[in-house]
Amino acid sequence: MRIVALDTETTGLELGEGHRVIEIGCVEIVNRRLTGREFHRLLNPGREVDAQAFEVHGISDEQLRNEPGFAEVETEFIDFVRDAEVIVHNAAFDVGFLDMELSRTPSPLSRLDAVCEITDTWQMAKNRHPGQRNSIDSLCKRYDIDASAREKHGALLDAQLLAQVWLAMTGGQISLTLGEESRPRSSAQAANLSEPGKNRALAIHKPTPEELEIHREILQKIDNLSPKGCLWLQLESE
Repeated sequence: MRIVALDTETTGLELGEGHRVIEIGCVEIVNRRLTGREFHRLLNPGREVDAQAFEVHGISDEQLRNEPGFAEVETEFIDFVRDAEVIVHNAAFDVGFLDMELSRTPSPLSRLDAVCEITDTWQMAKNRHPGQRNSIDSLCKRYDIDASAREKHGALLDAQLLAQVWLAMTGGQISLTLGEESRPRSSAQAANLSEPGKNRALAIHKPTPEELEIHREILQKIDNLSPKGCLWLQLESE
């Protein structure tokens, strides 16, 4: 399963006022693991950045003056997201701007959803946490994700945080903590398995404090995601 977390920054909030995309950030998740592959570009919008938008993301006209336009990076961007499930927080905003940018290039492609599936994580969060704040910052606090580096909005950083939020909302990065079955066995372990009927004393291995903490974190995630809570935690409290 290939997921791409995507975010953009723009010169302003309103498409109807001619605002443009100035930054695209994407990170790749495959089989619930962050692969390290990223797509990140600053873009020259051909117009000034609004003062209010600058206060949000801190990207100045001077920084963008020598950057390429969207048309120059379109092929590379589309190749990165093609055939993926693209997750976007408040997709109507980011995808609306990207569709506008696509429509302005010579390419026949005019809609992002023609090459990938789009999932709105803001709508996902609203469904899971009705009546609560569901901004990226709020979700990072709810799922104990470190967002201390986010002094201002930035497309790549926000895509990285979104990837972690999505992993937490959909059950945590399970493959990082429950992958013991994929580890090679030692020769002694293999010998034991080859003699299933032989009587032998069983060694007792107590969990380390680090393993207990990982176990506790997984139980807490289950408790947060389950409407009825985590049965194990309920039994512990009795």
